[in-house]
Amino acid sequence: MRTESATAAPGPGARHLSSASESALVTVAEPTIRRYVLPWYQRMLSGLSAYLPLILMALVALATWWLVKNTPVFQGAKPAAALRHIPDYTMRNFKVQRFAADGSLRLQIEGDEARHYPDTDTLEIDQARIRSITPDSGVTVATAQRAISNGDGSEVQLNGQAHVVREASKVGDKTLEAIDFRSEFLHAFLQTEQVKSHLPVTITRGTVKIQGASMDYDNLSRVALFKGSVKATFSPGGQGR
Repeated sequence: MRTESATAAPGPGARHLSSASESALVTVAEPTIRRYVLPWYQRMLSGLSAYLPLILMALVALATWWLVKNTPVFQGAKPAAALRHIPDYTMRNFKVQRFAADGSLRLQIEGDEARHYPDTDTLEIDQARIRSITPDSGVTVATAQRAISNGDGSEVQLNGQAHVVREASKVGDKTLEAIDFRSEFLHAFLQTEQVKSHLPVTITRGTVKIQGASMDYDNLSRVALFKGSVKATFSPGGQGR
């Protein structure tokens, strides 16, 4: 028996049937997924960025605490420390001069040694020699073993063999004799031309010598006030004016 196979030509719309070998499913391998691992420093930065707000807040809190702790607290004005009676400078074998606005000499102070005390603004002078000139050219010379002068030299306390001389001067057509003061203590006010002492003092003017237990003299009024016992000596040969 002969068998013939016929193959029908594919017509329109016909489907092509694949052979059994061609219809078998082919297993396709799944693609390998590679995981990219970040370097350690990038991982560290990434971790830090997550905690960055917390770190900033902690730093701000720490800075605030430091400012509060170190900010000085206003406690009001502190009283000025009292100055001690210690000299802030010393001069030896010195000469200090003071001049008026027109350049004329008004005061000259000399001594072996001087010490300035800032607490009292005084100058303590050993072997003091002082020369004062008033605007009317009146000259007063003072010496002592020790002197204490105020800041501007207008007031001087003389201790130990104190000697003050108001030199002779001429006022108009009248000549004023020199007047001499000696004591262990004399307080001289050079600008107002006054001399005071609470100790015994001797005044000599021309041929007149007066000794008193204490004295207050004003050269502008030419008046001397004495307290206690007073002794006056008038020498021949002239008369005090």
